[in-house]
Amino acid sequence: MTRLESILVLADGATFEGYAAGHLPDQGFTTGEFVFNTALSGYQEVITDPSYAGQVIAFTYPHIGNYGVTPLDDEAPHPWCRGVVVRDLSERPSNWRSTGPIEGFLRHHRVPALVGVDTRRLTKHLRTHGALPGAFGHGHPDVVAAAARRAVGTDGTDLVAMVSIDEPYECGDGDLHVVALDYGIKTTMVHQLAQRFRVTVVPSSTPASEVRSLHPDGVFLSNGPGDPAALGANVAVIADLLGEVPIFGICLGHQLLASALGGTTLKLPFGHHGSNHPVQDLTTGRIEITAQNHNYAVAPGSLSRGVVSHVNLNDGVIEGVSSPRDRCFSVQYHPEAGPGPHDARYLFERFEALLRRGVLEGA
Repeated sequence: MTRLESILVLADGATFEGYAAGHLPDQGFTTGEFVFNTALSGYQEVITDPSYAGQVIAFTYPHIGNYGVTPLDDEAPHPWCRGVVVRDLSERPSNWRSTGPIEGFLRHHRVPALVGVDTRRLTKHLRTHGALPGAFGHGHPDVVAAAARRAVGTDGTDLVAMVSIDEPYECGDGDLHVVALDYGIKTTMVHQLAQRFRVTVVPSSTPASEVRSLHPDGVFLSNGPGDPAALGANVAVIADLLGEVPIFGICLGHQLLASALGGTTLKLPFGHHGSNHPVQDLTTGRIEITAQNHNYAVAPGSLSRGVVSHVNLNDGVIEGVSSPRDRCFSVQYHPEAGPGPHDARYLFERFEALLRRGVLEGA
């Protein structure tokens, strides 16, 4: 296949060459914050994760698309990422589940891609200099470079309002009722909840009074994109509900819950994006391998209520908090595992046990 030459330019001027693939934007380039993902598989789930809104995903694994795509692996109706960068994009998928090649998927969803890039060099650059805004495309190099200089990251940006649903919906038929606040919720996350509870998924803008009117046995705070420090209104809703109903948060939901407990957040140099991060549960001593996707984290020593419950064994980042008196807990990683290991799915059982204990105490 003949491809157009393309160029990637980061905000600091670093330049990488490759070829255009996927959707070709009319302006000849796309911009976003560049991050790298180290997962060896699950590329479709990664691309469709709403938490990547505003970002361009560079895959460290060199061969992407070799098992094709299937609607069964979508984590959202469509991707929210700004683009993808890969070393080698497979043109001939081979898997019994595949319904087509990944490039057709990217074109259908208008996701630009850059292929043939030295992703090892790109990853090393991002590890050294941190996640950077930039641009890539098949337009004139001067035009792409100018776009890179104008590009912005995710700092101070509310991306949740863009990815959240507009209207509530229900699923599951359990005897316990959970209201899930959608900050960019993944499909696998909804499936895990629906296997255990009757779930009402509501928009991120839902006020605390409306959550109460649904009479939930528990509240779930989903994953999502962007800077938690820009979501003061969402934190206020959670703070209003604290102590009234059990709460479980994941990823961005974890950061927002920690903020409601008096904590603050910070941006990591290049974040955690992959499916092999070791985390220790401090309450049991158990170590689990986890899937992660976040650029922000809870600042050490910032909680005024609650305790740290999980830590990352690679770099010591806070991976979980809990406040028994408020009947809430959260984790920074993704126990639903879409994609990733299933080591942490016990946390959904922990949430169910917390809800059942609350029901019994209130009986």
